[in-house]
Amino acid sequence: MVQFMSYVDVSNKSVVPSGGCVCSAGVSVTLLLLGSEQVYQSWKTYFLRRSHLEAKMSKGHSGGYTCKSLRGHTGRVVGLVYLQGNSAQRPDLWNSSVTTVCSASTDGTVRAWNIQNGELLWCSPPQSPLTQIISDEQCDVLITADSTGLIKTWKGQTGQEVASFSAASPHCTLLHYSVNNDWFLTVGTSQGSVCTLADSALTKKSSIMVCDTFKVNILLVSPDKKWITAGTKDNDDLSPKVIYTESLTSLSEDEDPLCQSLPVTGCQAAVFIPTQPARLAIIHHKEHSNNKALTVFDVSIKKTKYKSEIQVQQVESFPLTLNTWSSPILLEAKDSNCLVLAANQELWVYSLKGTLLASFKEHTMPISSICVDSFRVVTASQDLSLRVLTWKNDRDNGLTLESRYHLLGGSHTMSRGFTHVACDYTSIVASVEGKDGKDVLKAYCFTS
Repeated sequence: MVQFMSYVDVSNKSVVPSGGCVCSAGVSVTLLLLGSEQVYQSWKTYFLRRSHLEAKMSKGHSGGYTCKSLRGHTGRVVGLVYLQGNSAQRPDLWNSSVTTVCSASTDGTVRAWNIQNGELLWCSPPQSPLTQIISDEQCDVLITADSTGLIKTWKGQTGQEVASFSAASPHCTLLHYSVNNDWFLTVGTSQGSVCTLADSALTKKSSIMVCDTFKVNILLVSPDKKWITAGTKDNDDLSPKVIYTESLTSLSEDEDPLCQSLPVTGCQAAVFIPTQPARLAIIHHKEHSNNKALTVFDVSIKKTKYKSEIQVQQVESFPLTLNTWSSPILLEAKDSNCLVLAANQELWVYSLKGTLLASFKEHTMPISSICVDSFRVVTASQDLSLRVLTWKNDRDNGLTLESRYHLLGGSHTMSRGFTHVACDYTSIVASVEGKDGKDVLKAYCFTS
């Protein structure tokens, strides 16, 4: 039996699902789901429907989901994002027929899809090969970068271009965030700089050099939005930097952004812990060794009358034995004490103190992408399979993962393997590299 993700508050006799809706036991209530109109349903009906959905997502039996192949790109898919989906925190089970996923390709187009029926909703005019895509679901906006460094924003519902900015860089790493309801986009370039743009007009606010001559391919914002972490994976002697976000978004002409290097070099992967204001986990090279370590830092600021200083405090550090000469390291965080790592064919779950909670070697070829949420972990591999694992509470080790099933993406006679994967609460979407150069999206939609 699938355990519905909820807890019971005995003090007020309420059931609180992980979706965040508080329901008095035995009483019908109004269930307000973000992203939709108010829907009046009893907590019992919602509970049963969500339980049935989680059962199907946990088992992956034939008939529990549909699979659509989304064709139209004539190049390689470089990224895919949900524009309108059902988050694990607020799954809208009453209006799950309009999940929109957008994909960007080297064919120079962005395509928006209704993944339930496989319909192409719109396609942008061709431009230079695209290199990255991100989305802002709340504002219904897409952001893309192409091989010339041209950054564009698009209206998600129509595909209409909103604004553009030239970063003059063949490689751009994009990071979107909001501070006090103000919209910002920070861009890492192939020249090693970080440029910050504001609002829908993409007005330039600041620029700072973080790794001279090496491309910025690590770019993260902390949960409290006070810190940007920027760095490169391409030089073992350079250290990633933390930058005070306020000094990027509201920089005075006579001052430099507040920035500090972290006391580690050779950064391979990094992630902020989602339940902490500014706790950063970094996988890096160990000093005088080819081995790697994972170190956790807390970042804060100390302000005095005359100056402000960044304070970086090491919380934990432990060695990793990862054989990753040719495969990138993928790192994600779950809650306050759970890290998910993937490299080559293997997946590991660690606590923040370095305890190995679980490990899996189910793929026969390297893992190319992972997706982590509060219900499950999905790994995509070059072996043309997706592996689905769900979270469970172990009596001895606490939170850990349980392997459930796999989904296939086709035949190796036509395809080379999965390259990207994303998921929301009711679906999984992944891109398959075609041997003819035309990538295809596979959309797996679970039904309650």
